[in-house]
Amino acid sequence: QVQLVESGGGLVRAGGALRLSCAASGRTFSSHVIGWFRHAPAKELELLAAISRSGGSIYYADSMQGRFTISRDNAKNTVSLQMNSLKPEDTAVYYCAARRTAIAVVTATSRSPSEYDYWGQGTQVTVSS
Repeated sequence: QVQLVESGGGLVRAGGALRLSCAASGRTFSSHVIGWFRHAPAKELELLAAISRSGGSIYYADSMQGRFTISRDNAKNTVSLQMNSLKPEDTAVYYCAARRTAIAVVTATSRSPSEYDYWGQGTQVTVSS
């Protein structure tokens, strides 16, 4: 079992940056793909980025390319999401999630929230105009 805790959210002005962190417990962390999702009011849960077990395969949502960067450090059981050029529409609760897999790359299946086994409690990001 993997437990996840997000941190790093807060209030930022439009055009600013935040770095979110996902800290995981469990010795099987490196057997999981990690995704970052967000849930804004009145919107669907949205996948932002996902990273494979070793970090060698990464997926970004098209709208996030060039603004968000995902990375992981398996030695420390952490995954980060660097968010730049933030916009008011980025305001949401941000979640990290883990999906156990034997596949070494991010697959299309890992783009679906329903495929993830473990979720953090979320961290609020608010971007003011």
